[in-house]
Amino acid sequence: NFTNCTTVIPLTFQTNVLTELRKWKLSLIEHHKLQMREEKEKHAAHVKQLSNEIENLKELLRTYEISIGRKDEVITNLTQALERQKERMELMRNFTLWRIQHVKAKQEEYANRIADRQFRTALMKKVWAAWRSLSEEKWKEKVAKACQLRAEDVCIQLTNDYEAKIAELTATLEQTKAEILRLHGEREQYEDTMRKAFMRGVCALNLEAMTMFQSK
Repeated sequence: NFTNCTTVIPLTFQTNVLTELRKWKLSLIEHHKLQMREEKEKHAAHVKQLSNEIENLKELLRTYEISIGRKDEVITNLTQALERQKERMELMRNFTLWRIQHVKAKQEEYANRIADRQFRTALMKKVWAAWRSLSEEKWKEKVAKACQLRAEDVCIQLTNDYEAKIAELTATLEQTKAEILRLHGEREQYEDTMRKAFMRGVCALNLEAMTMFQSK
């Protein structure tokens, strides 16, 4: 078909068409190359972006691996700490149980000792009360005899003292009576003297008065 066209179409037109076709071909090739370059650049940019993302993801993965390793280490440490704490708590529980049993044993021993002491104290109180009751009776008898003897001695002493006092008071009473009699005698003598003096004064006044009347 193309050969038939060349025979029909003039040579110039053919040349122009071939030139245009070559130009169009070149243009298509250039456009294709440009598109290929752009696609390659886009692909390279996309690959670079993906590579960067992969590197970031790898870095993030390493970070996660390190974090997971640390978490595993922390979990291991916490597990070991919990085990140690559990062992410590078990030891503390065993020690507390032993301490409680030890304290209970001491309390029972102390309670038995207190009960024994109370029993001995009660027994000693009973014995003391019996001995005291018996000794009090003997002591009362002794005290009663001693008090009786002492009372007799005191009564004798008081009797002697009172008799001596009565004798002294009797002597003083006799002296007082004698003094009263003497004072009575002196008073009677004084009254007699005063009466005589008064009578003499009356007589003298009477004589003086009679003399005065006679002279008038």
